[in-house]
Amino acid sequence: METLKPLSDFFKAIKKDCRISITHIGIYAALLQFRADRGFINPIQVYSYEIMEIAMISSPKTYHKCMHELNEYGYIKYVPTRNRNQRSTIYFHI
Repeated sequence: METLKPLSDFFKAIKKDCRISITHIGIYAALLQFRADRGFINPIQVYSYEIMEIAMISSPKTYHKCMHELNEYGYIKYVPTRNRNQRSTIYFHI
């Protein structure tokens, strides 16, 4: 199924990456679900609470830490905004 390819590619990429935790996987899967709900656009514009709800994460600190790490590790490009009224931008590399 073509809609599962991005998630499958992500799992292949993280297979030997010991830095990735279940929280990273949950957030990435939530980002893919959010993207799929919007017609597979790239990039997506999100508020943190939208992704946290899908990923079932209650701590903003955990969310931001994992997002910055996914960005740092090269799985996404995360462009956060400091303005609460603007969505952050997320680009998918894989």
